[in-house]
Order: sequence, then structure tokens, then C-alpha cells
Amino acid sequence: MRFGFSTNAFRDYDLDSTVEVLGDAGYDGIEILLDDPHLYPGTADEDEVERVVGLLEEHGLEVCNCNAFMLSAIEPSAESEEAEFSRDTEAFHHPSFVELDADDRRKRVEHTKDALETAAALGAPHISVPPGGPVPKRKSDDEALDEFVEGLEAVAPTAEEVGVDVLVEPEPELLIETSDDFLDLMDRVDSDSVGCNFDAGHFFSVGEDPAELVDELAEYTSHYHIEDIPADRRHEHTQLGEGAMDIDGFLSTVEGSGYDGFVTVELYPYGETAEETAHDAMRYLREHGWA
Repeated sequence: MRFGFSTNAFRDYDLDSTVEVLGDAGYDGIEILLDDPHLYPGTADEDEVERVVGLLEEHGLEVCNCNAFMLSAIEPSAESEEAEFSRDTEAFHHPSFVELDADDRRKRVEHTKDALETAAALGAPHISVPPGGPVPKRKSDDEALDEFVEGLEAVAPTAEEVGVDVLVEPEPELLIETSDDFLDLMDRVDSDSVGCNFDAGHFFSVGEDPAELVDELAEYTSHYHIEDIPADRRHEHTQLGEGAMDIDGFLSTVEGSGYDGFVTVELYPYGETAEETAHDAMRYLREHGWA
């Protein structure tokens, strides 16, 4: 296994500075946020992408994943802005695949297609996307699931064409939360280019044992996220070793499964201390014999 760090913790930094920090910290990989302020596909041209590729080579970093989950560069419509949700929602969830406004759903689909093309130009193997999104109160989960499947089917041809997979990332309080939710989704999606971005903390937060899911989801999993989670299992990304998860047990299971790809540390709430946080996470991985 190799380890990367997600740049969504560095939203107060430009991408150049972030790359330098992560290279110096000793990571092998970088998960690039395909959104402002890093590399938003809607404005990044070919020259900018080529410049980033050169920057990554200079600092010895491989793109382990592209984060097309967070999205703040596009404003949702008034209808979606005013929608009420039965679950928690954050600004970067919108516009989602399951908004009330059809045009907002289209914006998410088009952003995902653009993200796939940008990821291909970066040499990334996949992008991660939200599991549908927060479900508006005026919409049933079944209706939202139908719309999410439609969205995935709309982006799958682009994924297949450019050779970049779309990894759905189950998350608490969104449409697809649990491993069963994800497997039910896979039963409805007819594309080998759609898989799972396995976030261990997310599964822990919804009461599942991430280690027990490694084999169950292995055929769909191309990439892992890791963070710690507090003892009460609230969805709060916490520095490695400072929560209640068995990080070492989980990584041992992943290693034992034969997985030889990237595990990316995702600690986006630590924006005020992003550089220190990245170094501390790498220190944990080294002290525990993983890096």
C-alpha cells in the first residue's frame, strides 16, 4: 500500500503550495480537489493541467484520486438553495445528483464529465463523487435513487471513453450511507467504470465495521479513504490515532486482502492547521510501520 493526502484540507492554500507541503511530508500520492481553489475543471485549461503534471513530477507525487465530490464553484438555483432536507447538508454538497431542480442535477452531471476529462489529463485512475447527495424533504429516497442512477448512467460513457473510473463514496446523512445501500446501487448500475471510494470512517460512523467490509466490497473498491472518528461515531473526520477507530486493524485487513493501491488520508476539517495535520498523519503512519 501507498499513502496519499487529500488537498481538500488545504482549501486556504493554492495548489502549488499544497503540492510542496505534501511532497516534503513524505506522501507518495495526492488526491487533488477538482474545485476552487485548486483545479476546477470549468476554468482549468490544458496548459494549466500540464503545468500541474510537471509540478507533481518535480515533487515526486502521483495522483492517487481526484476529488469531484466537493463542489463550491457552482451556485445551485434558488429552488435548491431554499429546499429543506431531512438530513444534514453542507454547501459543498450542492448542486448534487438529486436536487429538486433538474438544471442543478444537470450541472452536477456536466461537472462530473468535465472532472473525468481533467483526471484523465492528470493521469489519475479515478474520481470520487458524492453518493447522490442530501435528499430534499419534498423527494422520496426512491425518487432520489432513480435520479442518481440516471446521473451515473449519464457520466459512465465518458468514464469508459477516457479510461477513468467513477467511485461513489458512501457517506452518513446522504442518499447512499451503508454498504447495503451501495451494493443495492451497484445492482442497478450497468457499467464496470462505476465503483466504490471506500471511506473507512464513513462506514464506522453508520455503525459498520470497516475491516469486515473490505472483502465484501473488494470487487468494487479501487481506492480507500482513512481518517479517525470519535467514540460516539459522529461523522467528524479526526486525526489518525485521536479517535476510536482501529486504524491499524483496518490497514492490516486492507494489506492482507492483497490491495496494493493508495490509501488517502482525508482530514478536510483541519483547514486552519493543514500543513501540521498532514505531517502529523504521516508521523502516525511511520510510527505504526505503515509508511
